Amino acid sequence: MIRIIIAEDQALVSGALAALLGLEDDIEVVGLAKNGQEALSLCEKEAPDVVITDIEMPIMTGLELAAAIAEKKLNSKVIVLTTFARTGYLRRAMASGVRGYMLKDAPAEALATAIRTVHTGGRAIAPELAMESWSGEQDPLSERERQVLRLAGSGSTSTEIAKIMHLSEGTVRNYLSEAISKLNAKNRVEAFRLARDQGWL
Repeated sequence: MIRIIIAEDQALVSGALAALLGLEDDIEVVGLAKNGQEALSLCEKEAPDVVITDIEMPIMTGLELAAAIAEKKLNSKVIVLTTFARTGYLRRAMASGVRGYMLKDAPAEALATAIRTVHTGGRAIAPELAMESWSGEQDPLSERERQVLRLAGSGSTSTEIAKIMHLSEGTVRNYLSEAISKLNAKNRVEAFRLARDQGWL
């Protein structure tokens, strides 16, 4: 049996996925998590073969979860299941150690096939994204610039960002200025929107 954990903050989606995958003879759902932190704890406890995770979740995102699983050298392989059909997200997912990237509107049998492929050491990428990933724009942002821009986009001031990230206000302004410049944006709001639309946040 392929033992899996599902990390998804929407209970209806999580329940539906568990029910659909539970119909497969060779797949067993051994845990459900509402965020990446819960999923990481479950991985350490249950040692699943595969983790199915959304990207946008509270506390810890799916990409942060994948990076943490890799950092802790856990054996669970990660498949991202998302609505974000953007090459920026795909590239970041692959850089985080993700083995599969599937879209939520894919048929259930495609996800089951992806789980089997990843479990046996392969990769599974949504066909509509596989080709695009070679031609999309490269992400110009550093990880720090991304973090600062994400907080700025959520409405935090430079002072608040400095406190959250334990940086000086001047350093925060420098990161924001660099991000705005790299994205050819007029201000932090436009920079956030451009980066988000490309899947770089």
